[in-house]
Amino acid sequence: MTQQHTERGGLAARFRREAPTTQAESELAISIHGLTKTFGDFTAVDGIDLDVPRGQVFGFLGPNGSGKTTTIRMLTGNLRPQGGRARVLGEDVIRHPDRVQRRIGYMSQKFSLFEDMTVDENLKFYAGVYDLSAEQFARQREYILAMADLTGREDELTRNLSVGWRQRLALGAATIHEPELLFLDEPTSGVDPVARRQFWDLLYELAGRGVTLFVTTHYMDEAAHCNRLAFIYRGRIIASGSPSEIRDEHFERRIFAISSADNEAALSWLEHADGISEAYLSGASLRAVMPASSALQPEQLAAALAAAGVPATVSATEPSIEDVFLSLVAQQR
Repeated sequence: MTQQHTERGGLAARFRREAPTTQAESELAISIHGLTKTFGDFTAVDGIDLDVPRGQVFGFLGPNGSGKTTTIRMLTGNLRPQGGRARVLGEDVIRHPDRVQRRIGYMSQKFSLFEDMTVDENLKFYAGVYDLSAEQFARQREYILAMADLTGREDELTRNLSVGWRQRLALGAATIHEPELLFLDEPTSGVDPVARRQFWDLLYELAGRGVTLFVTTHYMDEAAHCNRLAFIYRGRIIASGSPSEIRDEHFERRIFAISSADNEAALSWLEHADGISEAYLSGASLRAVMPASSALQPEQLAAALAAAGVPATVSATEPSIEDVFLSLVAQQR
């Protein structure tokens, strides 16, 4: 296949010529191959490959600075990559971003709202951006106000709303034109746990209506809400698949959950204990990871901790997505 060569920012960018969409690609909301973005000497996204089926909740997980937002900006046509191929809803988003942008929605972690405007004014603004008819706006406005629990607060300034309400209003603004695909970039950042659960209920409602959701997050517990996942670390995809597939393929070790009145002392002891590969804090408890061949039992580890002056409760547990991710990161390092 021939290639088109362009220069951007002093770097040679290589893109494949637009090819007809195959049947397999038509069943994908997103299909990217070798997608790369650099900023000077820094590679933010390093030749990633990724397919996202239509109608799924897809989680794009990774720590801050791993390349999540840069990837989204390329997939929404707002940032041109240095190389690779990207199709969104069957269209080449690099060559024809305009064909994609009216069919997608985007919600950033800053919620993309005008805080000096009222709830209604924000909705009218986004309806104008997408050129909704009066009938379409009236229908969507009624749905969004009910969804966001803002009926009766249409004239309130957005800055006076709680974070949770602003979050739901931003979701409504991002979906006012009924997009086929919705990008959500760290949508629950800074939101309390109750509001996070309520927000995910709204996302499931959207998915039930056939909308494909591409969600970036650094909250590993949110992975359980997704049909499929991809882990990105330092610009590279280090694992992808369903949550169960990722656990089965990438975590073949044993893991104990440990609860102690002095987690700091327990962690210090575990980090130097024979037979323990890794130890780290996870929520309010500790995790101790051992090789699959280890014969160590929970009661034995509990006795050893007690002998060291750190009484603790120890039990075998299944690895969480966070456990798998931390293990993969440790391997990358």
